Amino acid sequence: MALSEQFLTEELHPIDIVELLAEHHEWDFDRIADDQIAMAVEGQWRTYSVTLAWSNYDQTLRLVCTFEMEPPEEALTELYELLNLVNDQCWAGAFTYWPEQKLMVYRYGLILTGDQIATPEQIDTMIASAVGSAERYYPAIQLNIWGGQPPAEAMQVAIAEAYGRA
Repeated sequence: MALSEQFLTEELHPIDIVELLAEHHEWDFDRIADDQIAMAVEGQWRTYSVTLAWSNYDQTLRLVCTFEMEPPEEALTELYELLNLVNDQCWAGAFTYWPEQKLMVYRYGLILTGDQIATPEQIDTMIASAVGSAERYYPAIQLNIWGGQPPAEAMQVAIAEAYGRA
């Protein structure tokens, strides 16, 4: 059964859909406002903070997936070089580092102009893509920052997505 078949056929606010998905996946969440929700999504490497916000002004559903990171100052230049390599491989969304907040950030915006409706599948895919990208590149980031590997070498650990389980 498709995710959308689990919901009523009436039009739901995008954040209402996110809340229903969070309940479905049993994620901890907090409905911060009518137009914003924050969740904790458990990954293999760590727990990610995922926030989605709806902007009526530009009809965009914004997703921000973060995890804490405090690289040494001398590692920042190579970290930014690594993030350029990572972002070259990300088709949807992009990574950035917010040094003041000490957060690695993955951002994506789903533009729904013309009063389009976000489907549960689209939103679920957005969240899965954000967490999947963070999981995929987390080892490369760690190798670069703490292992001292140059960005191109650190990327080798994230060259392809893993399929299946060992």
